[in-house]
Amino acid sequence: MGNAGRGERIGLALGGGAARGWAHIGVIRALREAGIQPDLVAGTSVGAIVGAMLCSDHLDAFEHWVRDLGRRDVVAYMDFALGNGGFIQGRRLLGHFHETFGDLRFESLRTPLGVVATDLYSGQERWLRDGDVAMAVRASMALPGVFTPVQVHGEWLVDGGLVNPVPISLCHAMGADRVIAVNLSGGLLGRRIQPPVPDVGTSMAAAEPRSDAPPADGPMGWLQRLSHGFRDSAEALQAQFQRGTRETSPGVFDVIATSVNVMQDRITRSRMAGDPPDLLITPRLAHIGLLELYRGDEAIAEGYEAVQRMQPAIEAFVDASRPH
Repeated sequence: MGNAGRGERIGLALGGGAARGWAHIGVIRALREAGIQPDLVAGTSVGAIVGAMLCSDHLDAFEHWVRDLGRRDVVAYMDFALGNGGFIQGRRLLGHFHETFGDLRFESLRTPLGVVATDLYSGQERWLRDGDVAMAVRASMALPGVFTPVQVHGEWLVDGGLVNPVPISLCHAMGADRVIAVNLSGGLLGRRIQPPVPDVGTSMAAAEPRSDAPPADGPMGWLQRLSHGFRDSAEALQAQFQRGTRETSPGVFDVIATSVNVMQDRITRSRMAGDPPDLLITPRLAHIGLLELYRGDEAIAEGYEAVQRMQPAIEAFVDASRPH
């Protein structure tokens, strides 16, 4: 790319947003087609995951994995851990990354990467740039109340989106002269998201056949009653992860997710006012819920289209990067 001729370094700031973060893949694809290749990457939460895949040259394999994710797969990766600071531990997902992509360390990445997390007790922003990439990513995505916190260097770390949802400042600190930022929170507030039509046979409750017959008596009756109890508990837990409507009360996760949307939107606006990016890309993702990780095709397509809609700005950015 032409920025090398001017000695400029391009930074890519990938914002947080859980399942909406698969849009980052489409954004990166479209930027490459436009001739833009970042010299360094900073990521928050899901932005850290995609950033790690990009910086380690695993983005192609990762995109294939994202596109193949189904509802059942998402449930399988959720290692529930009630009473440990959150619903989900996240170890199962990171274990899969270790098996698939190897033991990634910041020092071995092809492109410099920075990851944002938050110290749970001091509220201070933490920039993770050395050691185990998977551990840093896991800390950055630890959404309070949903994913359990991660202990790193004696500190309990949680989601970086609490302090820096779109890490433009980290890009500058890493040496970027110009920054492209991807904000996943644009347009989320003020629009009620309607739940998608359920996919029959793919919910947690549908994982096993269900009979409406009362539990049987006799020697095996206790086993059937225990089985019904587990299924009822699973359904009750799943209900807490469903998005509410105007007619139904929100579940626990709906309350957490909507509150985080409000918080991140306000923080992003405030931080960008004082430290604006040179190019801001905002995919339209209000229709995708935070844990709808199985909607990768839609999110990737929207990320790609978001760049296409900005062709004049993209061309101006590229032109400004060429030596004169």
